[in-house]
Amino acid sequence: MPRAGVTTDVVIGTAVRIADADGLQALTLGAVATELGVSVPSLYKHVGGLAEVRGGIGVRGARGLRDALVLQTVGRSGREALGAMAFAYRDWAAAHPGQYEAMQPAPAPDDADALDAARALLATISAVLIGYGLDEVDQIDAIRFVRSTLHGFVVLEAAGGFALAQDLQVSFDRMIDGLHLTFTSWGTAR
Repeated sequence: MPRAGVTTDVVIGTAVRIADADGLQALTLGAVATELGVSVPSLYKHVGGLAEVRGGIGVRGARGLRDALVLQTVGRSGREALGAMAFAYRDWAAAHPGQYEAMQPAPAPDDADALDAARALLATISAVLIGYGLDEVDQIDAIRFVRSTLHGFVVLEAAGGFALAQDLQVSFDRMIDGLHLTFTSWGTAR
């Protein structure tokens, strides 16, 4: 019989806390079980294994990042929306490193929750870019460009990869300006 109070949601929530505090690579079913005060085999009443737990963390991450982006970008457009999105993305990723890492792989085609969470996140990024007048094909490329740029910055910053003396905030602002200028002229570049 499952332990009272332990549910799939509780297992994933516990895993999220561990992954954000100690890193996704440190996450084990043993660590989750220990924190919940249960045995590892009892977790299998709620989850199918570590891969499913990591997938659940990724879903929570995509939803959490989407919520953070929406909160900061609603009612804004153009450079202002792009900048608000970039700052929200960077801040959220820094505050939730385990979730951020878990949400990077593309969802499996048969994982409805992960697909829904990923689509909602991409739709939010797309809504920020819509003011640039990009067609459907350009939107996909622009989303990939924004994600790649922000992801690179976030990962390098987290790893301590920016050691030069220049103010990092100046570099981040200039990166946003570069994205804005690119998207302003994107449709005319063909």
